[in-house]
Amino acid sequence: MTLFEEPPPADVRRVSLVRLSALIAQAAAGVGRVAVEGEIHRPQRGKTGRLWFTLRDRAAQVNVSVPASRVARSRVVAGERVSVVGRLEWVNEWGQLQLVADEVTPVGEGAIAAAIAEARRRLAADGLLDRVRRPIPRLPNVVGVVCGHEAAVRADIESVVAVKFPGYPLRFWETAVSGPGAVDHLVAALAELDADPAVEVIILARGGGDATQLLAFSDEAVCRAVCASSTPVVAAIGHEGDRPLVDEVADLRCGTPSLAAGAVIPEREALVAELEALRSAVGTVVKRRLELATSELAALDRSSAARRGLDVAGAGLTRARDRLALLHPARELARAEARLARMDLSGPPASRLAAAHARLSSLRLQAEALSPARVLDRGYAVVRGPLGVVRDPAAVKPGDGLDIQVAGGRVAAEVTGHG
Repeated sequence: MTLFEEPPPADVRRVSLVRLSALIAQAAAGVGRVAVEGEIHRPQRGKTGRLWFTLRDRAAQVNVSVPASRVARSRVVAGERVSVVGRLEWVNEWGQLQLVADEVTPVGEGAIAAAIAEARRRLAADGLLDRVRRPIPRLPNVVGVVCGHEAAVRADIESVVAVKFPGYPLRFWETAVSGPGAVDHLVAALAELDADPAVEVIILARGGGDATQLLAFSDEAVCRAVCASSTPVVAAIGHEGDRPLVDEVADLRCGTPSLAAGAVIPEREALVAELEALRSAVGTVVKRRLELATSELAALDRSSAARRGLDVAGAGLTRARDRLALLHPARELARAEARLARMDLSGPPASRLAAAHARLSSLRLQAEALSPARVLDRGYAVVRGPLGVVRDPAAVKPGDGLDIQVAGGRVAAEVTGHG
């Protein structure tokens, strides 16, 4: 037994347990983001909503932790082969190394089909498969396109545009469309184009691939993003035979990106021809209406109408004058003389003559009182407008000329307004 501890060998570092944990954590972080395939074993859910399971294969295994925020987009089924994307993390409290998962996706056709079926059931339960589809605008202001970084899809769409409507406004959003992180990138791209008020339709496009490469377009989060978009979305994923789940929720499904561009981009020559046809139709309608209005205006001869109005008014005035003439003093005197001649003159001449003169004087006064000239002498006037004698202010309007007859003659005037 020695009183003092022997120093460690020269090739051994003396560190504290805390320091050792820190070195392990640093080394784990240095591995970076990885994607690992394996079989799920003993999955379990914690009180906080986090999932744990063991990912294993024939020769190795690692503990996997799925944060509660990622559980909704992760399929964790015991015995199923999956691909886990995440980062290594050292847990000091437990002294364990674990893989913190960002994504857990099925591997293999059977597992992928089961995952898609489960997502379809959840979408159907929320009524998203049967929702009312939004109409695709006939002449969208700008067409947004979500596609991968590969040149083929973009070139296919641009070639269709070059034929149908050269220079038509497109906004491409290139992003990851398969592999780790594709779901998050697709959801973000849809949100960005939907937020652009100029974009009136979105094409979600990708070239062909196997079930694993197209898996992001069957992800529930991407499907819900399509349904939540206020802008109509056209799905154009893979080739004609590929049918990812997003096809079932999109507003329009096209077999290929080229077909989608052909369905959304209008044909310039057809639009020009239609505009010419509309312009011709409008011109014909306007011409017919103008001809009809001209013929109606010609039938309505204003001067003859005015003359007819004056004739009517003149006839009324003539009748009035005739009635006044019946009361003329001379005519009344003649009638009085005739009645006087028929009177009985057998009585005393002086008395009969005095009575006759008295009655004649009375008739003369009555006749003169009813004479138009005496009415004018009392300050009254006869006012004539364009349509004859004016009895109602509404019969004339400002600017009309007036002929005013007074006892001493006629006066010309003009209407300036109504009192």
